Amino acid sequence: MKIKNIKWTLMVVLATASISFASCEDEPDKYESTTATPSINYIRPVDIVSKDSLLTSASMSSTICLVGNNLRSIKELDFNDQKAVLNTSYITDNTLIVTVPKTIPSTVSDKLYAITTKNDTIPYDFKVIVPAPTISSMSNEWAAANETVTITGDYFLDYSNYPLSIKVGDDYTLPKTAIQSITKTGITFTMPSDVPTGKNFYITTKYGATKAAFQYKDKRGMLFDFDTPWNGVNVLGNHGWHTQKIQKDGSSLSGNYLMLGDADMTKDGAWNDGNFSFEYWAGTLNNTFDADGPKLNDVADFADWQNKSIKFEMYVPSSNPWCAAPMQVIFAGTDKVTLPTANSNFFHSGDGWGRALYMPWNNDNLSYDTGGKWITVTIPLSDFNKDWDGNAAKKSFTSIGDFASLTIFVTTGSYDSKTVIPTGKDCHPIIKIDNIRVVPNK
Repeated sequence: MKIKNIKWTLMVVLATASISFASCEDEPDKYESTTATPSINYIRPVDIVSKDSLLTSASMSSTICLVGNNLRSIKELDFNDQKAVLNTSYITDNTLIVTVPKTIPSTVSDKLYAITTKNDTIPYDFKVIVPAPTISSMSNEWAAANETVTITGDYFLDYSNYPLSIKVGDDYTLPKTAIQSITKTGITFTMPSDVPTGKNFYITTKYGATKAAFQYKDKRGMLFDFDTPWNGVNVLGNHGWHTQKIQKDGSSLSGNYLMLGDADMTKDGAWNDGNFSFEYWAGTLNNTFDADGPKLNDVADFADWQNKSIKFEMYVPSSNPWCAAPMQVIFAGTDKVTLPTANSNFFHSGDGWGRALYMPWNNDNLSYDTGGKWITVTIPLSDFNKDWDGNAAKKSFTSIGDFASLTIFVTTGSYDSKTVIPTGKDCHPIIKIDNIRVVPNK
């Protein structure tokens, strides 16, 4: 028994020693840098199927393979002025796999730089592909001359050797002196007095040019400018139960505007159609359709409505912020509302007819104003998918005939107390609206 224990102990000691000896031996696959001068022969994709393809450029965050000699002497790799992360597990003498940095370069040289263990720098022509600008919106598409406006989007990149430029239409370039600031996601500028109207904006950077969907002082698909009586092109305004104020004053954007509110609103957005509802209902009292009340789908083009939006300019003064109830924006066909037959059931008929619910006050402060400025509001027609009470709608548009009439009603609706619309705060809002139009999204 004792002998067996001695033998067992000896075996354990020998095994341990052998492990120790093995650990002291050199690791044959251990990465070791070198001091030889590296060279890059070409760059290819990592995908083995595409290994014979040569790359002269790659997108941010893509993975590529450098092929050359003495690549283990590279200790740092920069794309333009952005350092890549090197993983020695993917570096051999002849290949180096690396991911292009996802950070946009501050200085563009269209080169990568291999920095060696001897601190030599070896340049290689290679472009990092950054997306062309994306353009989302402009703060006020009907801005007056000398007004400060902001275009929002992404990849607004301005380099001293590749400056960003803004054009309006084909022939007008925004003066550089008009631009106040440029960030990756926003361009703020002063609107010059000579900008052509009815033209699209174009933004060009080193990485491409992009056409904005919007136009300056866009009159396409104009339904209500509140200035021009019906003449086969324009619609004046009120054409339903209520006659809301259509007026002009020192705050006007472009002539007359529609005013909603200037009355008390409870925190739960209780019904107050007298001050908060604007209607345009197609037709006449004898139930015909003529110049007295043309269908809106005869005024503007609603074809391809899935890819269009309703837009308007809005002004909410800071003295009278909007703090409760959504703006219910409702298009409807003549089967749902005509002037001689309309009644309150149209707003909350219970058949699940879709409308848009716009409530910018639903924020941390439960309050919204436009900061003393007119702003452009955009609501895609694809967002007309809510019912009176905020729940999902059961029905939506099926033809251009569903766009004969328009109702804008600031109120909170409910079926059997099942509303999902948030509660706001008591308020006395003023909501000014101008230039209601339907335009393409692209």
